[in-house]
Amino acid sequence: MARAFLFVLDSFGIGGAPDASAYGDEGSDTLGHIAEFCATGAGDRAGLRSGRLKLPNLSALGLMQIAKLASGTYPAGMPVPERIFGLHGAASETSRGKDTPSGHWEIAGTPVMFDWGYFPEGDQAFPRDLVEAICERADLPGILGNCHASGTEIIARLGVEHIRSHKPICYTSSDSVFQIAAHEASFGLERLMDLCAIVRELVDPLNIGRVIARPFVGDSPATFERTGNRRDFSVLPPEPTLLDRLIEADRRVHAVGKIGDIFAHQGVSRVIKANGNMALVDATLKAMDEASDGDLVFTNFVDFDMLYGHRRDVPGYAAALEAFDRRLAEINRKLKPGDMVLMTADHGCDPTWRGTDHTRERVPIMAFGPGIRSRAIGIRDTYADIGETVAAHLGIAPGKHGRSFL
Repeated sequence: MARAFLFVLDSFGIGGAPDASAYGDEGSDTLGHIAEFCATGAGDRAGLRSGRLKLPNLSALGLMQIAKLASGTYPAGMPVPERIFGLHGAASETSRGKDTPSGHWEIAGTPVMFDWGYFPEGDQAFPRDLVEAICERADLPGILGNCHASGTEIIARLGVEHIRSHKPICYTSSDSVFQIAAHEASFGLERLMDLCAIVRELVDPLNIGRVIARPFVGDSPATFERTGNRRDFSVLPPEPTLLDRLIEADRRVHAVGKIGDIFAHQGVSRVIKANGNMALVDATLKAMDEASDGDLVFTNFVDFDMLYGHRRDVPGYAAALEAFDRRLAEINRKLKPGDMVLMTADHGCDPTWRGTDHTRERVPIMAFGPGIRSRAIGIRDTYADIGETVAAHLGIAPGKHGRSFL
């Protein structure tokens, strides 16, 4: 029986989304702009990386052809290999919004066809009655922030006051999200998680996708640092996903990284946590050793988005891609006959784009493994085709929103 390994390179968009203009993202291209900056030297950073973007293994899996298909041009400065190993193409998102849950749920065969709730920009992002209810339910003296903000910036700006006042730092973005930053020692990690559970309940009527716990440590803006104890409190998907269908078929789903949180721990057999892309690769390799016939190992590599995309850090994003590329050989060596690796992304987060939010882009599809022949699959109309391909590979019944490209 086959096994499947589904890897989401969080935010690794390739431009070309047909509806990008509706989101203010026309022209955004995460891969293309990173490659362009690197080709001109703007992606260099002393001690980190230099020169053109070097992704030989991803390129051998068709990344250059995928990028040209999606956005019309090859990424600047990157050689185009003569031979491609594996199945390759691109996909457009049909879900409304460009959030993490939307992208992942659609990858798992369940597009989001409803409108998320969002908090407006301005001095008071959250409704007064919501803030009052949170403070009453959680016995808080008040909150700090109450605005759209970058997580690292708002912690640097309000962290000292938070430690002094014990008021949590609450903020949002253009995503459907309520984020809460709190100091692990002075506020308490368990108290932060309890607060997020309360907020999750209170924002349900507003159709907010996620409440995110953002714990941090340190004693000054210079030493404040977010920890690996982040947790996402997501709403449930609107209908059963690929994960639910696998569990119903007596298969196991190994959720690595934040996958369990994204799916509200529904359709998940085991949760494997790790902090940072390289630790996530290590955890994934171990899960590959432990996965049985018929299982799915589903990993989100979060650093691309969280550390580099949102922070508009081109050299950091480029270095992270190169580090991941170097480890693909280890993943390949773990494969057994019948296995399939499928790599994609959930949205874009172009580090050269204005603002700090996700960008609406097409995503790559790269599949390889013993018996997976090299061929182009074109541009898929929905990410749901990815989930249906995994379903077909693992031999379970198809869903209703996508079509396998095997």
